[in-house]
Amino acid sequence: MKQEPTLRIPAFTAYEEQGVTVWYGEIKQAGLLTLDLEGRQGDLFVERVPAGGIPKPGGASRHLVREKETISVTPGYWRFAVKGDAEALLLSGPASKDAHFNLKERKNCASVHLAYPLDKEIKAEWFYNEITVRTEPLYSYYMACGFARGYFGIQVNSPAERRIIFSIWDSGNEAVDRSKVADEDQVKLLAKGDGVVASGFGNEGTGGHSHMVYPWERDTTYKFLVHAEPVQIGKGKQTIYSGYFWFPEKRTWGLIARFRAPKDGNYLSGLYSFNENFGGDNGQLLRLAEFGPSWVRNSDNKWQELESASFSCDATGRAKDRLDFAAGVAKSGRWYLSNGGFVKNGIAYKDPLPPRKFHGKPPELLPKSS
Repeated sequence: MKQEPTLRIPAFTAYEEQGVTVWYGEIKQAGLLTLDLEGRQGDLFVERVPAGGIPKPGGASRHLVREKETISVTPGYWRFAVKGDAEALLLSGPASKDAHFNLKERKNCASVHLAYPLDKEIKAEWFYNEITVRTEPLYSYYMACGFARGYFGIQVNSPAERRIIFSIWDSGNEAVDRSKVADEDQVKLLAKGDGVVASGFGNEGTGGHSHMVYPWERDTTYKFLVHAEPVQIGKGKQTIYSGYFWFPEKRTWGLIARFRAPKDGNYLSGLYSFNENFGGDNGQLLRLAEFGPSWVRNSDNKWQELESASFSCDATGRAKDRLDFAAGVAKSGRWYLSNGGFVKNGIAYKDPLPPRKFHGKPPELLPKSS
């Protein structure tokens, strides 16, 4: 009988959970699975990840492996944990066939997006969107209003700090160091709201960044609004972008920041939303948010609801390093995105989502500067 090759999952791909080294992977074949550890210095605990998320360590379903051993498994995500050191997890046997693990050092879950198609002839001056966060792990960015020149959303930065973030990219192709960007290519800050911090940024492209520390909460719906105003300055076309956040406790729109972007002159285009895990130390955790209703208002003051969306993901998802992501329609009737948590529903890059129409009225209250 032909022996199955050994699948080696290096230690650098594992997570650290309360002093325990943990691998997560998907077993696709039912049957016998042989488990061992390379450089073993501890016992291996194996347990099935239940549908809908990560098991609590020490659950009743776990299996203890003190030395190389063969066990029977079923298809699904599994958790392999060693309290101690090991250089790698080793899997073989019939059930190891086609097993899927992320074998790269980057442990962030895949970033996932909703792309909203917009007719080219629409001059979108305003972009309105709502977001409700359902899970709140550290290092999460839930972005409501993305567009060709920037992004606007809320972030979990630490156990004690959350932020509203609005940023606009510079012109040019510099990816890392803003000091290398010529002054005429740099975004300029024109105004910012009370309590807002503004600065430049790099390492993901470069541009103008603004944020406000704000204690947003899970399961609360927040509203975002972006305004674009094309302007002619001298011989150059530019666009002034303003980000407004609806403060529910004040029942009013508040300016986060206003930036002038050079070499632009466009209205809003390339509209999208996303979930991002920007720190990989906890990329195993589920990130879930709901989006919509979504609207644009054109330069003729006519509102249009965005009723269509398609799914996309970053290179981690497109390369199939991570497959645990999902998108669809939530019980609320809005679109949802999830990434991490070893939950998936089979959606693939560029798949369309079911259309949404809320039959509601467009936003009536706009910032005073409108």
